[in-house]
Amino acid sequence: MLPRCLLVLLLLASLSTQAQKKHTFEIKKGQFLYDGKPTQIHSGEMHYARVPQPYWRHRLKMMKALGLNTVATYVFWNYHNTAPGVWDFKTDSRNVAQFIKTAQQEGLFVILRPGPYACAEWEFGGYPWWLQKNKDLVIRANNQPFLDSCRVYINKLAAQVKGLQVSKGGPIIMTQVENEFGSYVDQRKDIPLEEHRKYNAAIKQQLTEAGFEGPFFTSDAAGLFEGGATPGALPTANGEGNVEALKTAVNQYHGGKGPYMVAEYYPGWLDHWGEPFVRVPTEQVTKQVETYLKNGVNFNFYMVHGGTNFGFTSGANYNKEHDIQPDITSYDYDALISEPGWATPKYTAVRALMQQYVKYRVPAVPAPLPVVTIPDIILNKTVELFDLKSGMQPIVSAQPLSFEELNQGHGYVLYSRRFAQSARGTLQVPGLRDYATVYVNGKRVGTLNRQQNKYELDVQIPANGTLELLVENMGRINYGAEIVHNTKGIIEPVTLGGAALTGDWQIYKLPFDKVPDLTRYATKNKAGRPTLYTASFEVKQPGDTFLDMRGWGKGIVFVNGHHLGRYWKIGPQQTLYVPGCWLKKGQNEVVILEQQNDTPQQALKTVDKPILDQLQSVKSATRPAP
Repeated sequence: MLPRCLLVLLLLASLSTQAQKKHTFEIKKGQFLYDGKPTQIHSGEMHYARVPQPYWRHRLKMMKALGLNTVATYVFWNYHNTAPGVWDFKTDSRNVAQFIKTAQQEGLFVILRPGPYACAEWEFGGYPWWLQKNKDLVIRANNQPFLDSCRVYINKLAAQVKGLQVSKGGPIIMTQVENEFGSYVDQRKDIPLEEHRKYNAAIKQQLTEAGFEGPFFTSDAAGLFEGGATPGALPTANGEGNVEALKTAVNQYHGGKGPYMVAEYYPGWLDHWGEPFVRVPTEQVTKQVETYLKNGVNFNFYMVHGGTNFGFTSGANYNKEHDIQPDITSYDYDALISEPGWATPKYTAVRALMQQYVKYRVPAVPAPLPVVTIPDIILNKTVELFDLKSGMQPIVSAQPLSFEELNQGHGYVLYSRRFAQSARGTLQVPGLRDYATVYVNGKRVGTLNRQQNKYELDVQIPANGTLELLVENMGRINYGAEIVHNTKGIIEPVTLGGAALTGDWQIYKLPFDKVPDLTRYATKNKAGRPTLYTASFEVKQPGDTFLDMRGWGKGIVFVNGHHLGRYWKIGPQQTLYVPGCWLKKGQNEVVILEQQNDTPQQALKTVDKPILDQLQSVKSATRPAP
């Protein structure tokens, strides 16, 4: 018998040889051909940025066990271009090349969606926030400064992944050109169609010049191919359930033939703070999937596994009722594989259906990862957020400055102004982006909220008093014409009683890009004042868990330095997912920024299941799911 170490070396050598074997994938005679053989794409969308790297393989195994043969993923430009001139393809979950290699090891093809625009309920649709600082740059347009920036991004990405295309022995079979551009063309009729088309063609050319080989595809609603389709790329129809409509649309823009693909079929839907959690019935999903399977339609579940908008990565929408609709932290999406990676009833039903139709072997479903609950975490130290000002040098300005003007992308900014004389009247902040807690002499007097279109508040300020506004960026809009108006903070003059408040604004930057050091601050906890809670807690055996934020107000949480995202009592989300791979056996640390602090907290609780559908306040209904 061979020694175990030699067997491992032989296995690794075998895997390496397989990975280096070159293949072909092409569109020919109206079909997808892999090594010359007709191949159906049964794909599921999963974004590596939304799943901790140690869990990638488990989620990919779940997809394989569902009966899928392909994983599709967006690449978020701003996730890798972390600051101007700074690129990161290694830390946290950023190693996109490793994700692609892991998918190949699990027997999955990869569809790459590099954008540069992604949408995806992700902050700014994937664009770096600082693009807006260049006044000559117009995003998503035939604009040279923007195209120059896109070229840098595309070349940086290509250096990481072009060697993983199918022709080089990798699993990447197709690459998307832009994303849902037909929707944007429809929303921006102020721009000539020819200019839109020049931009789309430029992106395709940049991808080609960077070393992406295709086949290329575009992804739009079937009725929007006129603006979204581009020569040399297969048009695919998002959300199209009618097979004949799909074929008619593709035929018109693809020489009268297929292949026919729905690049985004929605088995769930996105969710906003303050609006109901959207669910799509299992029966509706299985009926549609069977229609695709019976008719030879290629498809991609968007999402098959959503994951989580960790940190400040969640984006936002808007509609006629809300100036902004911030997305919740969970990206569960009512997908087939839930946020913590569990098989849902929808998963089980679709898996049974796939087994009836696919000709390849469908493996067994992997066991779920361990789940634990933790005894109540006693919050033994509290620090008032305003005390952090003592160690900071404020920026002094005649008027409030935006996040971008402050060279800050995310988090919070505290705007403070002293009044020599007493003042009273209606405080108006029409340029609020997005949520402000208002204080007079440290006492909270109200909130302003772009999600509820609330921009004014009556205030009374005594002589020698101080007005302060703690402003939160709740995520940049990621979809629609308003994506070009995405600066944050306070972006217009503030008025009191109709008079502009100018002069002597003191501005404190609170980006919360990392856990603050609270060791030198005194312990304080007063209701109504923004407060940082911190504690150590012991874990006997790490596993996934969920922080129960019911009873809390609004804020963010770090566990062992990992930013879990934001919570907000209005719901529908009431828990925060803590991946077990971020916990340690023994001592762990938690830090919570509680912005409202209506009721000072004594302990933090955990539960063994997520709570994503407990809405506390409904101002208007969300747009319907498909």
